[in-house]
Amino acid sequence: MADSRGSILITGANGGLGSALVKHVLGNPELASNYTGLYTVRKSSSEASSRLQSVLAKTPASHAHETLELDLGSLECVRRVAGDINRRTADGDLPLIRALILNAGFMECTTLSMTEDGFDMTWQVNFLSNLVLSLLLLQSMDKDSGRILIVGSWAHDIDDERNSAAGGDMYKDPEWPTLFPGPEPLAKGRWSTPDEEPSARSGHRRYGASKLCAVMLMHELGLRLARDPVLSNVTVLGFDPGGMATDILRRGSWTMRLVTMKLVVPLLAAVMVRWSPNGVARPLWKSAADVMEACFERAPPQDGALYLNGSEPYETARDARDEAKRRSLWAYGIEAAGIEGGDTALGDWR
Repeated sequence: MADSRGSILITGANGGLGSALVKHVLGNPELASNYTGLYTVRKSSSEASSRLQSVLAKTPASHAHETLELDLGSLECVRRVAGDINRRTADGDLPLIRALILNAGFMECTTLSMTEDGFDMTWQVNFLSNLVLSLLLLQSMDKDSGRILIVGSWAHDIDDERNSAAGGDMYKDPEWPTLFPGPEPLAKGRWSTPDEEPSARSGHRRYGASKLCAVMLMHELGLRLARDPVLSNVTVLGFDPGGMATDILRRGSWTMRLVTMKLVVPLLAAVMVRWSPNGVARPLWKSAADVMEACFERAPPQDGALYLNGSEPYETARDARDEAKRRSLWAYGIEAAGIEGGDTALGDWR
């Protein structure tokens, strides 16, 4: 493994987009032969990982890879896995990380789950654990051309017209004028709760808010890396994959799970990709190809961070571009995760 050009670490590799990303790597001789795959799943023995195992069954002999268990709902697990990767990289047992693809996501509709760390599961999985994983793994990143890619969503922008085009009305209620009421209500599960609104809209809002936090992380981490004398060539990308036929709505209604995701989205994606490649609905293979193009072929962004809607640059939400709000979220996340100076190679981590 140490002889390869680098590692490609993909979280949530058992999901729809995650397994499509792995499939893309395996089908690309350049990537498969020259990069070591580190593919994470919540539980390697679970039924959910069977999709990944089916993809890996067709692995070419030239591709070195491992499947790692990573539970983003546990900060202890995130630290343990990151620490193990850092030790193995330092010892030369793993090549440096060329692409850290933070793909794993969580969404629930009419319920609200809390982690053992005391945070809303949606917020922790989609934002906080990505913050921790990024900071801890910086010492193992390729310092010359490393890329960190965070999967976002149009749901992060309360003003994005695609929220209505996709049939959602959760952002139209004047009672919920923002997706960023501050870090504390989001982190502690005290905002847009099922008690306040028992419909699926409450969960959709929390998902959008968590993705907003993830996009804010993209901007803030990118700026801090750009100023770092050692890590300035490590850049951060945000990526909107569009609407895809995945299992992100598996905790939703049967209509969402079986009709929307199994029938409507695949049909729309197959048609729309021909005349609107970056449209509302996209095939998994298209989004996977765009992710890999962003990580390995696109020129690095000038200011350390770039957000993409499929294959084209796209402006992020107003709140994501608000420096004061980003800093408040960063400071809260650092404290919530218990980050200390010795945890990260980033100089400006506070």
